[in-house]
Amino acid sequence: MKQEIIGYLESIKEDLFEISSYLYNNPEESFKEYSSCEYLCNVYERFGFKVKKNIIGMPTAFSAEIGSGHPKICFICEYDAVKDLGHITGHNLLSAISTGAALGLSKVISKLGGSIIVLGCPGEFLGGSKVTMAKQGIFEDIDVVLVAHPDIITAESGTSMALIPLKINYKSDYGLSYRRKGNYSALDACMLTFNSLNILSKGFGPACSIDGVIVQGGKDPHLLPNEAESKFYIRATKMHYAEAVEYKIRSLSKCLGEIMNINAECSIYEIPYDELITNSTLSRLFSHNLKEAGIIDIQGPKDTYSGLSLGTVSHSVPCIHPYISIVQDNSIKYSSKEFALATISDFAKNIGLKASHSLAFTAIDIIQKETLLQESREVLNNSLEKRKD
Repeated sequence: MKQEIIGYLESIKEDLFEISSYLYNNPEESFKEYSSCEYLCNVYERFGFKVKKNIIGMPTAFSAEIGSGHPKICFICEYDAVKDLGHITGHNLLSAISTGAALGLSKVISKLGGSIIVLGCPGEFLGGSKVTMAKQGIFEDIDVVLVAHPDIITAESGTSMALIPLKINYKSDYGLSYRRKGNYSALDACMLTFNSLNILSKGFGPACSIDGVIVQGGKDPHLLPNEAESKFYIRATKMHYAEAVEYKIRSLSKCLGEIMNINAECSIYEIPYDELITNSTLSRLFSHNLKEAGIIDIQGPKDTYSGLSLGTVSHSVPCIHPYISIVQDNSIKYSSKEFALATISDFAKNIGLKASHSLAFTAIDIIQKETLLQESREVLNNSLEKRKD
């Protein structure tokens, strides 16, 4: 069956390459990926998938299904680009890789049993849509989630940071700056928050970090800023660490507000997500299949400082998120315009096709050997138990 998939993907590889090229040439911002979503939906409909658009109330989210029953294998498409920079993280190629895996597996799914679902997940750069999908039950009936991300190295799936996006808004009386008469401004409170966190963060330990910016703080030094707003990303190796830091920041802002007689309000401004739990069973299978496909230089698990919306999903469904090098020039940096251009190179096309093979083969292993699916579930349960410590 694996040879059948290889032959089939070879016959439709130009369709897959065109996906990457089209998305590259038509970059769209998060949650505005209208043409990208439509293009992908048309591809899946053409290959016999049942497509649902506008799922979970998001105009640029979709699902595409084929087959019946379990195991239910899920592949992920991400297709948003960065404003003014394009596909600097390779979501165009990611979608092509996932589509190749789904189409390849669809060729033999009637013989194997089980079903395939592809989820089109918009807005990854602005918090993503997978957490919302998870909350609305989209992943409840799915057995495994497989996604391979283009990168400058080939590495096993590792972990990501849990992330809480926290916003603090300070409001004070308005007036002329030279007549403040000892009153504090909202900007004073905002700046004192940053100064305090610079000291307090020393006690948070290496498992946590905070990045923040002032997004509003006045425009004219002649006037006291009556409103100031700052945004923070609280990152931690585990969500409960991030939540503990969030509590301290909320307490700090409340305390400063009371001392300075300024109104302080904290709120979550984007969707938080948990750290990624890589399923070691799925990771082992994928690495084996990647080597079988001819990609043998695989580094150990790659841990990423950024958050991944897949992290929340990985706490309920066995998941992997390995990385695939698509560059020949070692000087190319990830998330650069040069990296974006590399995603449509002949080398990247060839590597992407091998990644599609490997994802599809991993799915076949899971479908054909029920013990592997059971093992992946047990591994997830054990990982969740360890995280309670």
